[in-house]
Amino acid sequence: MGTYHGKDGVVKIGANAVTEVKQFSVKTSAKTADDTAMGDEWETHIPNKTVKNWSGSLTCNHNPLDATGQKLLVAGASIDLKLYPIGTTDGLQELTGTATITDVSVDPSKDGTVPVSFSFTGNGALADAVIAG
Repeated sequence: MGTYHGKDGVVKIGANAVTEVKQFSVKTSAKTADDTAMGDEWETHIPNKTVKNWSGSLTCNHNPLDATGQKLLVAGASIDLKLYPIGTTDGLQELTGTATITDVSVDPSKDGTVPVSFSFTGNGALADAVIAG
């Protein structure tokens, strides 16, 4: 098993790379159907009856000139999101799905870069595949 460095990560909207990416995260979850009743001492749920969801965030150095990347990440927008945690070389992991941008935050400070953060929620499945050329 190899060890990878985060500097090789890439985020794309469709075929276009988002510029100035500093970090991104993605989280998948499964909601369970609770069937706990009054008097039960332990919580229980119906096995194998979960509903999955995914969400995440992206932080970049603000680049208002990135017309095919950052400019498309506006609150309420639906995007074709592609996440590459360790690069875009054949054989590496690719996470893809349709996402809705839920929050955008620009947070400049007097002694640093101007970061912009985007939060997103998946709309449908998150595909976890291997890049094939």
